[in-house]
Amino acid sequence: MTTISAPEKLETISGVTLQIRPATQFDEKELVALFKKVSEADRRFRFLSGDTRIEHHRVEPLIQVDHDRCESYLAFETTGGQLVATGQLACDDAFDTAEVAVAVRSDFRGRGIGWSLLDKLAREACRRGVKRVISIEDRANHAAITLEKETGFTAEPIEGDPSLVLLTKTCDCPA
Repeated sequence: MTTISAPEKLETISGVTLQIRPATQFDEKELVALFKKVSEADRRFRFLSGDTRIEHHRVEPLIQVDHDRCESYLAFETTGGQLVATGQLACDDAFDTAEVAVAVRSDFRGRGIGWSLLDKLAREACRRGVKRVISIEDRANHAAITLEKETGFTAEPIEGDPSLVLLTKTCDCPA
């Protein structure tokens, strides 16, 4: 089992300083509050569901992780200590592929937080020995698709589902 990492400091390209740490079972209320400050469209994109209500079943997979195949991170803005984003990494059993997902509070979008968190997730996947990182996006989520392409992901259609796109990045960073 992977050891839970200590908080990590990250600075975005726009100068926002974040403290990133793994989520725990005690973070449910804070995550619910975060997702209430994420736009309805972004909640729909994050959970790939038309049901945008935030309840226990939505945040449970973010707080009940094994810290080996799956990790969920919280990003706090250090000036005010506010939770501004969350990112999740979920590896398959063989540690061949890891899926990533990110959500950023609406009032903190456009400050490089999603980019920095996505980069951290990809680096963590590589550190765990994963060969490729994927993200499944709704085709209408142009902001996420553009962001992922900017960070080295390539897009391809998902056979049988014209509403979704698969974005893939090969782990080429040292393990």
